[in-house]
Amino acid sequence: MISVEDLYVEFGNFELFKQVSFIVNSRDRIGLAGRNGAGKSTLLKIFAGKQIPTSGKVVVPKDCKIGYLPQHMETTDSLTVLEEASRAFEEIRLLEANISRLTQALADREDYDSSEYHKIMEDLHEVNDRFHLLGGSNFHADIEQTLMGLGFERNDLQRPTAEFSGGWRMRIELAKILLQKPNVFLLDEPTNHLDIESIQWLEKFLKEYPGAVVLVSHDKAFLDNVTNRTIEISLGKIYDYKVNYSHYLELRVERREQQLASYRNQQKMIADTEDFIERFRYKATKAVQVQSRIKQLDKVERIEVDDEDTRSLNIRFPPSPRSGTVVFKASGVSKFYDQLEVLREVDLTIERGEKVAFVGKNGEGKTTMARILMQQLECQGEQQLGHNVKIGYFAQNQASLLDEELTALQTIDNIAVGDIRTKIRDILGAFMFSGEDVEKKVKVLSGGERSRLAMIRLLLEPVNFLVLDEPTNHLDIHSKNILKHALIEYDGTLLIVSHDREFLDGLVQTVYEFKNKKIKQHLGGIYDFLQKKEIESLRELEMQNPIKKEKKEPAREVINVSFGERKEINRMISKLEKQIHDVESYVSKLENEITVTDLFMSDHPEKVDGELLTKYESIKKQLDAELNKWADLHGELETWKNKKTD
Repeated sequence: MISVEDLYVEFGNFELFKQVSFIVNSRDRIGLAGRNGAGKSTLLKIFAGKQIPTSGKVVVPKDCKIGYLPQHMETTDSLTVLEEASRAFEEIRLLEANISRLTQALADREDYDSSEYHKIMEDLHEVNDRFHLLGGSNFHADIEQTLMGLGFERNDLQRPTAEFSGGWRMRIELAKILLQKPNVFLLDEPTNHLDIESIQWLEKFLKEYPGAVVLVSHDKAFLDNVTNRTIEISLGKIYDYKVNYSHYLELRVERREQQLASYRNQQKMIADTEDFIERFRYKATKAVQVQSRIKQLDKVERIEVDDEDTRSLNIRFPPSPRSGTVVFKASGVSKFYDQLEVLREVDLTIERGEKVAFVGKNGEGKTTMARILMQQLECQGEQQLGHNVKIGYFAQNQASLLDEELTALQTIDNIAVGDIRTKIRDILGAFMFSGEDVEKKVKVLSGGERSRLAMIRLLLEPVNFLVLDEPTNHLDIHSKNILKHALIEYDGTLLIVSHDREFLDGLVQTVYEFKNKKIKQHLGGIYDFLQKKEIESLRELEMQNPIKKEKKEPAREVINVSFGERKEINRMISKLEKQIHDVESYVSKLENEITVTDLFMSDHPEKVDGELLTKYESIKKQLDAELNKWADLHGELETWKNKKTD
């Protein structure tokens, strides 16, 4: 499908790719692996036509459609969520408008036997065929299904995109790419802003998708569940493994051992040859042999070994001061943001030494509860920290608290004590600060770099209760492994808000699920929780869709439909399609009114009175009635379409 031929990329004097060649096949699920800076994101940009290689080429067939999700993107905020997602279907939207226009033209005419009437019918038939070929009859449902799969609620769809955070707008862009159904997906860190349920939905979608997928991710579980091929980029070369990420790691160890053995053998051969040249350089009797050895050395292709192996690095938290048995207790805690209720009468007890995770969809109150625990938010109910509890807190805003005039090295050196001071550069390197990066001042670091530096600071602080809110978002797999090992060895109490299943696996023993303003405790690890959830979901599905006995349909009698009857059928189909379109427009208007009223009541609780609430309930009843009408019209339309095909 896509052919990479002798790809060479150079930045200044640095060679990023050296004559790389491989093929992406139509059903490949490829994960790109390699250390930070190896060229993974650059390769995706070249595939997407966003960057030109120094030499070589990427050959993409003309009929191959590519969907590219970059790690960072620019978004516009002039539309609603639904309108922005609908931009994935520009041609269908134009066809839909054309169908509406032609349908109206037919409804306005009564000259059924005229050539003009028949011309409009032919045009409508042609446009309808194209519309259905592109999946137009389902695209509204596809949009809604995709957006809700990625975590949006139904009442979010009519909200302006400007009301959403950067992470949620990234989800909209991801939805647009998924809806376009490209032949090849190019995804750069697609899970960074997704919760566990949305990640699982995306995994299922990508596994079942008929096209190819090439992705970069630091989520090991996601890579394992989606990919069937791993391409490692190392020192400008690629190593192609027809396996998922975990199996690749095993094979990579074998390859590295072979590479090191070959490297040592080559180095011995080079040393012996150079020694021979040096010893006999000035002996005339050995001149021919010396020249032969010099030429031999010139032709040797030097084996390079990536110097990234820091697996022996072992970071440990300092011993934590002893706290009371109960570290934190909440009783009947509720939290409102104006009129928006986030938590309702929640009870929670965390004891010394426990390692727990907060999970659930975004917006369900996980971070809110963490901030209540930190005593950063006021709430209703009772909540109390235990005796001698010293909290170490990590969230994305922690990066803004760093001293901007210090370098990365100084920031860590100022708090490091004891033997750990001899490992500062190793620790910084493990969290992707290498070479001259350690001398950069905090004020010139990117948001991701600042977050990683704040995480390193936390590793070295003597606290007995660690609260980590999405600690892995800016860490690569190697850095996450180092952090995870340190947390496993940590002797204090740990609370993690995270969507990263692989990171949580083997680290936490209790999972608290946030859902419908409540917290539910699940004893066991993250995969125990997910297995229970899957079983619960299947049970709910069975209850919602009870098995019905199949009724045998009577055999249809074949009837020849006359021209007049066919004309009446087409007229009714056109009439019903117009009515359905009108109902959909009205439903959209009602949903928008409900959203506007929701926002008004949240922003102005003092103005909420009986009259407003009565009007609000009336609109919701109207919406229910219109949705029932929409369903009835669709049923009637299906009946008329069946008559047409009888």
